[in-house]
Amino acid sequence: MRHFGHLAPDVRNELFHREPAEFTAASPAGTLAVALGATLYCPATRSRLADDVLKQAARGVVSMVLCLEDSIDDREVETAEENLVRQFGELSHRIPDGDPPLLFIRVRTPGQITDLVRRLGDDVRLLSGFVLPKFTEESGVPFLEALAAAEADCGRRLFAMPVLESPQLLHLETRTETLYGISRTVDKYRDRVLALRLGVTDFCSAYGLRRSPDMTAYDVRIVASIIADVVNVLGRADGTGFTITGPVWEYFKHSERMFKPLLRQSPFIPAAVDLREALIQRDMDGLLREIELDRTNGLQGKTCIHPSHVQPVHALSVVSHEEWSDAADILHEDRSGGGVLRSAYTNKMNEVKPHRAWAERTVRRAEVFGVAREEIGFVELLSACVPS
Repeated sequence: MRHFGHLAPDVRNELFHREPAEFTAASPAGTLAVALGATLYCPATRSRLADDVLKQAARGVVSMVLCLEDSIDDREVETAEENLVRQFGELSHRIPDGDPPLLFIRVRTPGQITDLVRRLGDDVRLLSGFVLPKFTEESGVPFLEALAAAEADCGRRLFAMPVLESPQLLHLETRTETLYGISRTVDKYRDRVLALRLGVTDFCSAYGLRRSPDMTAYDVRIVASIIADVVNVLGRADGTGFTITGPVWEYFKHSERMFKPLLRQSPFIPAAVDLREALIQRDMDGLLREIELDRTNGLQGKTCIHPSHVQPVHALSVVSHEEWSDAADILHEDRSGGGVLRSAYTNKMNEVKPHRAWAERTVRRAEVFGVAREEIGFVELLSACVPS
């Protein structure tokens, strides 16, 4: 697998100063956590699920969650499990060698983990792990113990992706202890926790809220506050933190809007005016702003519920040539003892020691998403990846 591998080689050559590196399901956890990118959710009830996985992989999706939880009716769970096992068998026949996307199953109960691994048999080779819903210290330990047991039974590395979405985490009077409880739990099982996911829809639900396509998650102050606290406790850059992924964007078709579009015209003139209009018509301008705010606030990748969201997330994950230049200079000077230096782009100060963690994170992102050529910006990347 590699990001943008679905693009023709000559297109990639035009876009990238350094192309994205290849990775597999067996790559180091630190690489996979960043490589998740846009993780596409899909209900496990879909009758052509194997076809869906292969189709999305051909379009550049590298991670998917096959959902047995909130996306399906409570009465469909047993049928969905049977379908999931059957579809893994179909995938196994169609992918005898090589890697599918990184596949995760979102379960409801700990018992589903061990049961599904047993029922999958040899087809478990296609499974990367499980998404654990409404994760707290109390509810999370049984899930992680079940994951450890399933991993021992099948002899394959399986990752956990806990979803932070419980009311205890949102409510002010229980937030601190819930956060520290989650921290204790995931630290104990650090080798099995690939990333932490944010369930912003559940946070909004606790207060009867829903953001419009004009608003990002960061405009909902109560949601912004919990994102900040989660990053504060669980996203530190001192070696104790985890990759925390961005929240879902709910919109994929045009809605009536009150405010001006969030995309400036000038970067799209003259060659990409139609692309700008298409992005606005699909409410993608809000998504693009939220992706930028995700990264600014310490999040990486994003939960996606529609295929049209995947390529914008990936396009905006590419490291710009300027970012790469700054990161390389910072890490080079850090080996020499630190200090302050002017950016090679002569537009900012790079302070070596304070910016080191940012530079290290940028280099990790560059490894899996690549570095754009000096003249390539977000418009060119979007034009190559997103149909207008």
